[in-house]
Amino acid sequence: MIRSEPLAIRGPLLLRPDVVTDARGFFAETLRVDALEAAGIGEAFVQDSHSRSIRGTVRGLHYQVAPGQAKLVRVARGTVLDVVVDIRADSPTFGQHAATRLDDIELCGLYIPRGFAHGFCVTSDEADVLYRTTAYFGPHLERGIAWDDPALGIDWPISEPVLSDRDRNHPRLAELGGL
Repeated sequence: MIRSEPLAIRGPLLLRPDVVTDARGFFAETLRVDALEAAGIGEAFVQDSHSRSIRGTVRGLHYQVAPGQAKLVRVARGTVLDVVVDIRADSPTFGQHAATRLDDIELCGLYIPRGFAHGFCVTSDEADVLYRTTAYFGPHLERGIAWDDPALGIDWPISEPVLSDRDRNHPRLAELGGL
């Protein structure tokens, strides 16, 4: 069974599976289409991706321009602070964020609908993050927002993150103009 829980912003959902443990380890269903449909998620997912990052890495805040893509994200190994930012121009929560811990113990997934930027910070020695998306990766559609934009008020658990050159140079939300 997978239960859905809303975050502080309307749209993203935490997907909490039942994790059954015994002397051998654990078992959990991490994807059930009927559970997604019951939570109002009826989209088809077309691509899986996998990243591995070291402690202190911040990836993001990333999004794709129209048509965009929704994501299901979960951590297969390690722990991250996962952050979503509402970038829907007509939303009453535009520019607000929600953060949640994802790890390899609770095995929660995070549904991120179109219209949200996404990023995470690795808080364990390493983390493997799995992404399932509703559209194929398109480098020409990729955009980002500065991870440390003070207007977003994200309380990252790191002051000097490990960043890619791309993530180091994203503009602030106010500099983006029309999304």
